[in-house]
Amino acid sequence: MILLQNPRTPCRRLGVAAVAAGLLSALLTAGPAVATPDPGDAPAKPKAVSKSAQAETRQAIAGGDIPGQNQIVHSANIEHLANIPKDALPGTNSDLAFQGKYAFAGNYDGFRVFDISDPKAPKTVTQVLCPGSQNDVSVSGDLLFLSTDSSRSDSSCNSTTQPATEKSSWEGMKVFDISDKRNPKYVAAVETACGSHTHTLVPERRAVYIYVSSYAPSAAYPDCRPPHDGISVIKVPRSAPEKAAVIDFPVFFPGEGPDGGGNPGAPANPGVSKTTGCHDITVLPSKDLAAGACMGDGILFSIADPERPKVIDRVQDNANFAFWHSATFNQKANKVVFTDELGGGGAPTCNAKTGPNRGADGIYDIVGKGDKRKLVFRNYFKISRHQADTENCVAHNGSLIPVKGKDLMVQAWYQGGVSVWDFTDSSRPKEIAYFERGPLSTDNLVTGGSWSAYYYNGYIYSNDMAKGFDVLKLDDRRTDPARRIQLRELNVQTQPDYFD
Repeated sequence: MILLQNPRTPCRRLGVAAVAAGLLSALLTAGPAVATPDPGDAPAKPKAVSKSAQAETRQAIAGGDIPGQNQIVHSANIEHLANIPKDALPGTNSDLAFQGKYAFAGNYDGFRVFDISDPKAPKTVTQVLCPGSQNDVSVSGDLLFLSTDSSRSDSSCNSTTQPATEKSSWEGMKVFDISDKRNPKYVAAVETACGSHTHTLVPERRAVYIYVSSYAPSAAYPDCRPPHDGISVIKVPRSAPEKAAVIDFPVFFPGEGPDGGGNPGAPANPGVSKTTGCHDITVLPSKDLAAGACMGDGILFSIADPERPKVIDRVQDNANFAFWHSATFNQKANKVVFTDELGGGGAPTCNAKTGPNRGADGIYDIVGKGDKRKLVFRNYFKISRHQADTENCVAHNGSLIPVKGKDLMVQAWYQGGVSVWDFTDSSRPKEIAYFERGPLSTDNLVTGGSWSAYYYNGYIYSNDMAKGFDVLKLDDRRTDPARRIQLRELNVQTQPDYFD
């Protein structure tokens, strides 16, 4: 069954009238669509590599230094239970969210819902066609939230690509009702400045607050002009999600001039991204804390008042960090791990040439109390398994593995695969398990690998950009206690208090 009931609408924010008129997602429950809107941002085209790089890749495979093309390898304490390839949504797979027995998997062309009640045999419940990069996804109660960070002709799921230089173009947040998992309904959309690259939920009983991260403004974009030195805050009433609206735009990097007060990037700091917004934010509601990864800056801030987040501390690493990408707290909230997306996720940075510190995680201790807390750098962590120059590889999305007294994390590394590592000692992190596939190609740099790898109710779930949805089982005495923790819902960027 295919429902393509979204009318083309010129409106820039959907209201009650549009919803009442029957605004629905394009729902695919069996087979590919017979007619579809154009896709979101297409996967990066393969990049040519030198003949010597091709030869080195083949030599490394022949010598057993890296897995063969598409070959699966893993440590002895990991079992690969299942893989569900991409189906009706051919775009790049992206982030994951969880609720009960369901996993929600983002894709540049929409999102997919899996029944994971049997982790060895996940089943597709539905696929929703709604193009718009990156389609970062999260859930809260009966609501699902989807980020759109590509310029579209309108806010509907039938939209087409349109230049950001046109005033009528739309980017922002979409809201779906998922009370019926087999038939999600599109109920609201909110336009935000510079779109929504990622978003983070701060859920409360009567409303959900959304922190919208976006960046890269331009004077040529009517709705995304510099300085863009903060985030959009959206409030979504649970009882009336169609009334969702932006309520504030807090500035995190105040400063004079057209670019605000964030990291200036080059030429002052060569190789470092200029801060023109935030890429990702992780909140720890039980501690009223949040950590922001904001291009050239890492920030720690208070969310005691979720409508008015307040910066506590700010750090830079102009020696080894190129692009502050994401953040993860430990459970005690006395550490935070920031990731560096060197090369934008499309480059081979897990090799000897790049080294162990660039494109790595940065581990920071949080010292002090209250508004005087500071982020203090301790060390870097990067997978030591070198990848070929035909493999994009860099630190990406991961989550805690909840074990009392330990700081354990599972993390995606694109074609570097999935890594489980221990940062209980901030100064001496170490890998304890891994899963990866060999290169997608030995002739070209082809983008792929694990975008998100998260631990949920006893299993690791990975959304591979090219290969689909993977389920892994970790069998290790150091992580086994985590199996006792059962959550009803998990959005990794909204970190739970696992032991409350």
